[in-house]
Amino acid sequence: MIGVSGMRGTVGGTLTPTVISQMAAAFAVYLKQNETPTNGSHFRIVFGRDSRPSGMLVRDIAIGTLTASGMEVIDLDIVTTPGTAMMVKHLGVDAGLIATASHNPILWNGIKFLNRQAIALPPEQAEKIKALYDVKACDFVRVEKLIQPKKNSETHALHIRRVLDYVDVLGISTKRFKVVLDSVNGAGCVTSATLMSKLGCQFSHLNNIPDGQFPHEPEPTEKNLTQLAAEVRRQHAAVGFAQDPDADRLAIVDENGTYIGEEYSLALAARFILSKKPGPTATNLSTSRMLDDIAAKYGGRVIRTCVGEANVVEAMLRENATIGGEGNGGVIDPRIVPGRDSLVGMAYVLQLMAETGKTVSQLVAELPKYEIVKTKFECRREDANRAVEALKKEFGHEKIDTQDGIRIDWENSWVHARPSNTEPIMRIISEAPDRPSAEQRIAAVQAVVDRVLKG
Repeated sequence: MIGVSGMRGTVGGTLTPTVISQMAAAFAVYLKQNETPTNGSHFRIVFGRDSRPSGMLVRDIAIGTLTASGMEVIDLDIVTTPGTAMMVKHLGVDAGLIATASHNPILWNGIKFLNRQAIALPPEQAEKIKALYDVKACDFVRVEKLIQPKKNSETHALHIRRVLDYVDVLGISTKRFKVVLDSVNGAGCVTSATLMSKLGCQFSHLNNIPDGQFPHEPEPTEKNLTQLAAEVRRQHAAVGFAQDPDADRLAIVDENGTYIGEEYSLALAARFILSKKPGPTATNLSTSRMLDDIAAKYGGRVIRTCVGEANVVEAMLRENATIGGEGNGGVIDPRIVPGRDSLVGMAYVLQLMAETGKTVSQLVAELPKYEIVKTKFECRREDANRAVEALKKEFGHEKIDTQDGIRIDWENSWVHARPSNTEPIMRIISEAPDRPSAEQRIAAVQAVVDRVLKG
């Protein structure tokens, strides 16, 4: 699968050494055709990877191809995705590549591309790379123009320092919070453990060896975090945190061992930040309206974008947003990293707990309660587009947003129906004060879609 964030495939299946090399070569050609080296002489790229066992294979092939293309590559080794993004800006390089398949199972891997602003490429630029990949574009250099790859081990320490700059370390440390963290044996192991130590937490670390041997399905959803929930209860911990393999997403378990969901990661972080610095907030169309309620409390507004981290970041930078992110546990503070960052989320939730003196469950209880229901089904893009057009006519009298499929808003509920950018499926997501109401909204939209598909 090739999309705006890069490519993913199965190791030994669709993600072959040839495919990896072809994509790296296409990226190098894209840079040469569309960019100018920051240093005026040659392109420089940082390369990070999550902890998957196939990471070295992807890294070595990609770095070899980039080197053959005349690029200078700086190998960061196993680091988080937000850490790689931070190093793009810190080192002033021209791009960043990350060998990761995010929350996908162990048999998957891929390459994610970042531009020199440290954000995923806009769709039109991603399409250029895909077109170059399709024609097997390459531009290899002679031996005298080869530049030996370099290594850099600053990422973890610098990332922690950046996060600590924006919280009250002493205020958190005096609380001595008992924290349980599940890093799923991913890239967040080292950085997160050090962060918890710096914040004075009594810390228990589950699945803390960065070898990519995921002990459970790596997406931080409720059904995959039963071990974390049980350990929080057993230890009478204040909070449980869960990361995905590249540590850009954060899920939370409260002090009772109850999974509160990824949507609350952004909501709680936003409450902390907006109480200090009111301002615009940005998120995608599929994220909970809790964010709207929190922003309104502090006199702010929410900018809604198409689904995709790059779209949210672009809106944040354009509107000078104070905080933003996505409802999949992606908290974004552009002062630290212009992308989703689980370390930022953890630090801000601990700061909120320290300042308010409230437990996670108490903080959650203070937020307006909504239920999100999600469904998806196989659907060709052209059929999904026809369904969206029918929904525009059917619900044209309601408040609608058509920048990404269609989102229909009522007073206290909404539905977002959109074709996937990476798979031949259509997604329908609804949110309402209770689950039956959300399901009714989905059923009403699904009925229109079914009528179109059957017609």
